[in-house]
Amino acid sequence: MTTLDINGRREATELPEDTPLLWVLRDDLGHTGTKFGCGQALCGACTVHLDGQPIRSCMTPISAAVGKRVTTIEAVGADPVGRAVQAAWVELGVAQCGYCQAGQIMSATALLKQNPRPSDAQIDEAMAGNICRCGTYTRINAAIKKASSTLSAGAKS
Repeated sequence: MTTLDINGRREATELPEDTPLLWVLRDDLGHTGTKFGCGQALCGACTVHLDGQPIRSCMTPISAAVGKRVTTIEAVGADPVGRAVQAAWVELGVAQCGYCQAGQIMSATALLKQNPRPSDAQIDEAMAGNICRCGTYTRINAAIKKASSTLSAGAKS
């Protein structure tokens, strides 16, 4: 039995410790917002936070998550930064097909937590591991800037 901290709740699985976190989240624990894309940590669709850092859950064994906080797309909006990112995504209509967007939002949220006012180059670098087949990169960049502005304006009030 392996116990994990998923979105602030302790959840247990009986799957082997080398099972990728993605499959535990989706198939065993029902957190289906995290998507399977490539299975090789190349596309970013499966991005979740492990102690606040974006990781690719398709290649991360559950043993690496023991004793750490796992945050998925289902809970990222409970945080002010995640909430601002999600609001900017909706306001600017970022999603087209939407399949990659959970991973995009998770990476963008991690970026803004580490760097609240990123440059275009820093956004490009942080988001480079997330592929959008629909090509919404311009809207993704604009939404990150919008969330950054919203958070900065809120900090000044």
